[in-house]
Amino acid sequence: MVDNQNKNNPKRLLYSILFFLLIFLMSSGTATADIYVYVDKAGVRHFTNAPTSSNYRLYLKRKVEFSAPVSFSVYNGNLNSSDQFDGVIDKASRDFGISPRLLKSIIKVESNFNPDAVSKKGAKGLMQIMPKNFNDLEIDDWKDPYQNIMGGTRYLKQMLEKYNGKLHLALAAYNAGPAAVDKYNDIPPYPETKNYVRKVTQYFNSVGY
Repeated sequence: MVDNQNKNNPKRLLYSILFFLLIFLMSSGTATADIYVYVDKAGVRHFTNAPTSSNYRLYLKRKVEFSAPVSFSVYNGNLNSSDQFDGVIDKASRDFGISPRLLKSIIKVESNFNPDAVSKKGAKGLMQIMPKNFNDLEIDDWKDPYQNIMGGTRYLKQMLEKYNGKLHLALAAYNAGPAAVDKYNDIPPYPETKNYVRKVTQYFNSVGY
C-alpha cells in the first residue's frame, strides 16, 4: 500500500516503488540481484536486474552467495532453453572474465542445455567435461549445473590464456585437447573439431542468441 504522502510526491513514490522492488528481489532467491539504472533523454530512470544494453549502470550491488543445489540450477526439461542457467552463467562470466554469450554458445553446442548429457567419449554435463579433469576443475557432482559450468569456464579460461586469447585455438583445445592444437599449431584437421569451432563461433556471432 502507498500512503497519501507518497501520492503527492512523485519522487517519494518512485523511491518507494524502488524500495519494494529491492525487497522483492532480495527475498526471491534470484541469482541476479544487482540493480542497474539507465537515465533516458527525457531524464526518466529505468531500473532492471537484467540490463539489455551498455547504457545501464550499476545502481545497487548485492553480494549473492552461491551454493549447490539452488533453485536456478534446476533443469526444467527444456533442451532448447537458453536462459534457464543464466544465473550461473553470469557468475562464471564475472569470475573468469569470459562473455556469457560465449559460454551459452558452448553449452548449446556441447549439450543443448541438458545437464544429464553424456557423450560417446564419456564427457559429461552441460559443458561436457571429461572425468579425468573433475578434480582439477573442482567438480564433485558433474550433474550439478553450478559445478559443471564453473568448471568448464575455468578450463576455457585456461585455454584462452594458453593461446593468448585466440578464440579459435581455445575452442579447438576445449574440444580436442591442447596437445592436438600444439601438434598442428592450429585447429586440428579433425572434422568433429572443425565443425565444433564453426558451430560455437556461429552461435557466438549470431544476432539475438
